[in-house]
Parts: sequence; C-alpha cells; structure tokens
Amino acid sequence: MYSFAQRSDTRALDEPLYAHYLSVTGAEHPGKDEVLASMEQDGERVVRDVILGPCDRPVLFMKQMAHHLVNIDRSFLKQTINILLVRDPEYVLPSLATKLPTVNLRDTGLAIQCELLQQLREWGQEPLVLDSSDFFPDTAGLLNTLCERIGIPFEEAMLRWPAGPHPEDGVWAPYWYHTVHSSTGFERPAEAKSCPPHLKPLLEECRPYYALLKATAMKAGEHL
Repeated sequence: MYSFAQRSDTRALDEPLYAHYLSVTGAEHPGKDEVLASMEQDGERVVRDVILGPCDRPVLFMKQMAHHLVNIDRSFLKQTINILLVRDPEYVLPSLATKLPTVNLRDTGLAIQCELLQQLREWGQEPLVLDSSDFFPDTAGLLNTLCERIGIPFEEAMLRWPAGPHPEDGVWAPYWYHTVHSSTGFERPAEAKSCPPHLKPLLEECRPYYALLKATAMKAGEHL
C-alpha cells in the first residue's frame, strides 16, 4: 500500500471492508470499536460507493484482507485487477499471535486466497500472485514486472516512502503498524521467529494452502 501510494497517478485505500468484516463476524480485534465507529459497516454499500465508486486518480489501489471478503457478493472482483500477496505462515502466525487472543486459519487468509484464485480463474481472470520473499534481491525488477502485467508504468517512487504514519492508514494503524511505520522501503525480512508449540498444528494446516499459492507466484522479469 505504501509503495503504490507514492505513485503520481494512484489513490490508495486501507482495508475498506474491515468494519464490514468485524460487524458480520464479531471477531475481536484491537481497536475494534474505533474501526466500527469510523467506517461504513455495510459491505455491499462499501463495494458500490467506495470500491466501484468514483476516484479522483486514474488508479485506485486497495489493500484488502482476503478474510474480509465474507458474507458479501464477491462478483465485484470481476471489475477489478486482482493481485494476491502471500507470506510464509512461519512469519505470519507468530506475528498474528501477538495481536489476537486466538489465531485460526481464517485469520491467515490463506484458504480464502486459494478460493479466490480458483474463482477468479473460473471468471476468466489469471490473478497475479506475489510472494513477499520474492521481492528480494530485485525489488525494482519485481515491481517493474508487476506494473507491466497490470498495464501501468513503473515509477521509481514506488521503492521508497517516508517513515512514520501515512495518510492512507486506517484507524487501526496504532495497533498493527508499528513495524511498517519504521520502514522507508522494502526490507528483507529477518529470520522467522520460532513458531510457538500451540500454533504448530495450525502451521501444518496452513502449509498446503501456502504451497499452492507460492507455486503460481510471479517472478521478476516474467513477462506475458
């Protein structure tokens, strides 16, 4: 999101369906009351007025969480360019466990991303899959290829952003974005933290979904 927000032609939105997700699932997340109070909770209205609504820039980039696409008609995705970003669950699970009282497969979004991959293909799309580990060592190359594949020019500005909070941040940023606020660009991830014993069964449950997505991930220089 921060990368695309640096573009001269792009408006970036942070998780426009977050309040819808919290409202329909009752999930307990940090800052839940603030999110529900500050955003539209009717998912279909968000799709109509925000996701498919007017935009003041040529490109609208929306960071979505796959698990937010629940109890909602997903057919709006036929009208959007869809990119699935995945990350090794060995990194994801210890991070989620510091924020949520319990962690389950839904929280990772991996199973829903696999559903989306299949559904989008049935609709005639071939959604791009990006694995976070593939941004290195050639971040510029991967972003250049990504932009080429989705039909927009690459801009060098996408490689860097200022540290600290950003205008695009949702109200949940103080609870979730401490690490990213210290960043000024794409950074090679540190070694994964050891997965706590109580999460290892979930890690094994996640692996097949991650493997399926990773197998289709785009690489730098991979042209149509």
